[in-house]
Amino acid sequence: MLDLGVGAKQIMGMPRPVDLEHLSRYTGGDTRVNAEILTLFANQSTDLLHQLDTALTQSDSKTWRDINHSLKGGARGIGAFQLADTAAEAEGADPARDAAVAARALHDLKSRTLAVTLFIEAYLGK
Repeated sequence: MLDLGVGAKQIMGMPRPVDLEHLSRYTGGDTRVNAEILTLFANQSTDLLHQLDTALTQSDSKTWRDINHSLKGGARGIGAFQLADTAAEAEGADPARDAAVAARALHDLKSRTLAVTLFIEAYLGK
């Protein structure tokens, strides 16, 4: 089983998808509060990815930017900095101008979000 303690910064030499030290600065290290926030983020990020799928399909640039901005902020809040950086990059893509670029960005977002979600599930013992 993975040690997901607050002190561990990396798993197998790679940065963890969520920086629990960062999150703990806001929660005081309360594992119940961490769990609640991480669960909310996991649920929200899944919903946001569905909305991005729709924005891509409908070539809706404004919704695309707004949803990526929300995902970026939420990810930074919990310490999912790699996902936040990916959302920041995706925010600049325009599905109306270049759907292929936006589709690649969405693919990257889904991959990063999966890594975060799996980390959260491990943290929650699911």
